[in-house]
Amino acid sequence: TQAMHRLAEQGHPAFPVTIYYAFKQSETETDEGVASTGWETFLDAVIRAGFAVTGTWPIRTELNNRMIGMDTNALASSIVLVCRKRDPHAPTGNRRDFINELKQELPKALAHLQHSNSAPVDLAQAAIGAGMAVFTRYSRVLDAEGKPMTVREALALINEVLDETLAEQEGDFDAESRWALAWFEQYGFAEGEFGVGETLSKAKDTSIQRMADSGIVVAGKGKVRLLKPEELPANWNPLTRKRLTVWEAVHYLVRVLNAGGESATAQLVAKLGATADTARELCYRLYTICERKKRSQEALAYNTLVQSWPEILRLSKTAASDTAVTGELFDNQ
Repeated sequence: TQAMHRLAEQGHPAFPVTIYYAFKQSETETDEGVASTGWETFLDAVIRAGFAVTGTWPIRTELNNRMIGMDTNALASSIVLVCRKRDPHAPTGNRRDFINELKQELPKALAHLQHSNSAPVDLAQAAIGAGMAVFTRYSRVLDAEGKPMTVREALALINEVLDETLAEQEGDFDAESRWALAWFEQYGFAEGEFGVGETLSKAKDTSIQRMADSGIVVAGKGKVRLLKPEELPANWNPLTRKRLTVWEAVHYLVRVLNAGGESATAQLVAKLGATADTARELCYRLYTICERKKRSQEALAYNTLVQSWPEILRLSKTAASDTAVTGELFDNQ
């Protein structure tokens, strides 16, 4: 804390201060989804020193194949904190003020991060910056009992509002995809009871039969489960589908990316049209679920798809242009 105080004293009000924190992923989160002691203590020291946090950005500072990192628990990531000296006349806020401002500002910050193609693996950490900007806008935030809110409590509320914001994006998804998302959160790609699935389908205004016809699930012998990307047929064409779901779009994109790379995925994106953007939104939600449920293999697939998106999009525009030119040539013959 003393070192942070010196940094705050020497900082110029016209310029931000950037602080790098090297961390292990296991330090940042407990089973309850709350920051653990190392990261929490560091943030607390920064705030107590008189800084207001305006951003937190994960950066890749270490290569996985470096000699010291191979077969060890060496660090792979760091976080850069962007800070400014807090206004000495900053007001005192309460828990309700903090939550209300989070609900106003976090959705805008999240939309900006997604539009900028921030990787899902980095989204939660980057969103913390937007949340802490609200928290450190005050000299202190008082909880329901009138006690100063701790950094741990603030981070828990930020994560809670982030989850709510991501869940609200489900309104962009079709009924079948909303069912699949709810089922996936509970069962992943494992089997579950048919009756449970049928009850959930009524709540989502769809049916197991409709989803089976769409190629999302397989059902039989009193069980139902989602189809894995590798189980999907290779000859799928979204242009021939009467009813296209966002869920199947995501998992065909994952399948094609794994099997044929970015070029083949770009051709599929060109056929999907506007559905491709909604599929990308669903990837963020799926990654968040996988991270919370410790499903690393599925999380990697969704994260890879989003990280590859800029190049896939670039290639898809070329593919769409080539298709249009070919069509014109045939029309002129």
